[in-house]
Amino acid sequence: MFQAPHTDETSPLPRAFPAAEVDPAAGTRPSTVADTPVPSGQRPAGPDADPHAASTTRDAFFDNAKYLAIVLVAVAHFWEPVMEGSRATRALYLVIYAFHMPAFILISGYFSRSFAARPHQIRRLLTGVAVPYVVFEVAYSLFKRYADDSPDQPISLLDPWYLTWFLAALFIWRLTTPLWRSLRYPLTVALVLASLASLTPGIGADLNLQRVLQFAPYFVLGLLLRPEHFQLVRRREVRLLAVPLFAGALVFAYWAGPRIASGWLYHSSSAQQLDFPWWAGPVMTFALFGCSSLLTAGFLAWVPRRRTWFTALGAGTICGYLLHGFLVQGAEYGGLFDTYPWLSGPAGKVAVTVVAAAAVTVLCTPPVRRLLRCVTEPEMRWAFRRQTEAEARPETGPGPGPGTEKGPGVSDRAADAPSRTSR
Repeated sequence: MFQAPHTDETSPLPRAFPAAEVDPAAGTRPSTVADTPVPSGQRPAGPDADPHAASTTRDAFFDNAKYLAIVLVAVAHFWEPVMEGSRATRALYLVIYAFHMPAFILISGYFSRSFAARPHQIRRLLTGVAVPYVVFEVAYSLFKRYADDSPDQPISLLDPWYLTWFLAALFIWRLTTPLWRSLRYPLTVALVLASLASLTPGIGADLNLQRVLQFAPYFVLGLLLRPEHFQLVRRREVRLLAVPLFAGALVFAYWAGPRIASGWLYHSSSAQQLDFPWWAGPVMTFALFGCSSLLTAGFLAWVPRRRTWFTALGAGTICGYLLHGFLVQGAEYGGLFDTYPWLSGPAGKVAVTVVAAAAVTVLCTPPVRRLLRCVTEPEMRWAFRRQTEAEARPETGPGPGPGTEKGPGVSDRAADAPSRTSR
């Protein structure tokens, strides 16, 4: 049976999914991972209120993108146990894996442009990323220990297991945002580091640094994007061009499926670990970055711009991402796919797809989000000292920079979210 190696789902992307510190200059509320929209005309008050918070409404486009990406993440994960022997399913799987995680990470980077490690931003990073990471790293480890009868399964906060790698990576990327923004050619530097990582098998499993470095170019690309770039992909011509783009990608994936190592798409191994010569690492790094960026643009071109029935679910993608893994793992631990082999047939794959999409949709709903808010969006005021007036005062600079340009009117605490993880 085909299995993804210690891999991730995005997301996307993306407290609810890779979220984001939204630019205060853009009139949007700073965020972390997934946040509750700020009602128009209201502004948080009180000693612990965010001094940079602004009244605005959420941009439906980004919520739609996050929801659609998390559905693709869940469907791809559910396909893994039933895709063996189906070349067409594998082709679809490869195409989805080529862009769903990059899309989440890119959106996360876009919403992180204003991150400058200010006290209120660090607080959100800890409560919206670090706390969920610790809670679900422990939860998944215990789930495997008892549900899979693996009493020796360790609990290690340094070795992200299954879906939690994304939260660890987001924490590192967000912290390094000021560094990326200070460089003259940040994307070039990120691609060079990703290339070096792809030919360095000795990086180790600590915080899944192999993935952190290989996926970093997508986060940095998001930092460099401006609102007009997202307006560009919404043009009718781009939507039409996305049709032959995905058609060509599917044809290529169908041909390359039996010939290509899917491990390249997980970005969790070096070239040598995938049984390729060292020079294949940098080549594939640049090739995949180009292909994934194009497919991400095509995906975003198809995302609805208006409010839809699923727009509100975009705020709960962190719950859908972190919880659907228990369903996938539980089905495998319980031998569901071995007990019912018909699930590997055409009708079974359709059923698995529908169930996966429906399940993750339910997990993104407001009731589930409210239930998990204590671990995905905790207040934790007791853990932080109150900010002084000087600390709360917004910083001023010589002029707008990459992280202070006029934003797209998004009030979002996260555009982050995610993909296949570690086994």
